[in-house]
Amino acid sequence: MGARGAMEAMAGKRERVFSGIQPSGELHIGNYLGAVQNWVQMQDQYECFFGIVDHHAITVPYEPAEMPARVFDMALTLLAAGLDPRKCTLFVQSDVPEHTELAWILNTVTPLGDLERMTQFKEKAGREASVPAGLLNYPVLQAADILLYRATLVPVGEDQVQHIELVREIARRWNARYGEYLPEPQVVVGPARRILGLDGKAKMSKSLGNTIGLLESPEEIWAKLKVAVTDPARVTRRDPGNPDICNVFTLHRYFSSPQDQAWSAHGCRTAAIGCLDCKRRLADNIVAALRPIRERALELRERPEEVRRMLAEGAERCRAIARETVAEVKRRMGLTGSFLPVAKPAAAIRT
Repeated sequence: MGARGAMEAMAGKRERVFSGIQPSGELHIGNYLGAVQNWVQMQDQYECFFGIVDHHAITVPYEPAEMPARVFDMALTLLAAGLDPRKCTLFVQSDVPEHTELAWILNTVTPLGDLERMTQFKEKAGREASVPAGLLNYPVLQAADILLYRATLVPVGEDQVQHIELVREIARRWNARYGEYLPEPQVVVGPARRILGLDGKAKMSKSLGNTIGLLESPEEIWAKLKVAVTDPARVTRRDPGNPDICNVFTLHRYFSSPQDQAWSAHGCRTAAIGCLDCKRRLADNIVAALRPIRERALELRERPEEVRRMLAEGAERCRAIARETVAEVKRRMGLTGSFLPVAKPAAAIRT
């Protein structure tokens, strides 16, 4: 039995997981700590489907010529970070057209008011002069992503919990009307609930320029980290600080040993070390933690066809499941596509 066959044999005994990530290019440490690190662990326990959700990415202005490279770089970085196609299914959302077909179907049972109450919609719409309908319906497509595979577990960041609650409500409404079929998935929030950017204010985001990329060089990491915001009380090196409110120290918790964390906390509180000392130690630890990922990414970049093959195989497996789900959904809704009478053979027609 091959690797794919073994994975499929095991899949029947495990709960199914779905999660997605937008193709922003390479991953940053916020993505890694908040989602991907958890995905890597889950692929050994569950039947996992991880999508590069490019349809979600087109709800905001973008350069079409850049999208293929963004998708490829995201796939390469996910693989380098530890996703293993022998253990999970990695694919590109637009390679499975049933995502958008099911999204339209689910729109018919989703109240407008529920969509307008979504916190992320209100925040993003407030920044737009003209709000695209895709931004409003983003959570419905997200529901289709999950329910298409009848996933029961959805690992997400803390900011997405409200969306998954809506997914559960959409499934509940559809089931009430057409019969129990779509599961109500449970949220799985990883230990890194919310990673702030280097500005210490907003969530780490590439669009805000407050990130550290997983594939950045040691020099690039240090250049970004040395200007990162720390405890505002430490105006000079002699001023004691509070590591509990320092965003740089928060990153120490994810990348540094207990000994280094204790050194940093004590040095900050007593002013025995300066913020640059603390940042330098953190930079060294981040570089060490990311080195295997960078090395793997360099290897994969030399074999782009291997990355594309993995995505193609993932999409093929997804399409088989997606077709089955959509066919059953349409059957229950009476959308059989066979409304026209069957034509009689010509010999049977009397003149």
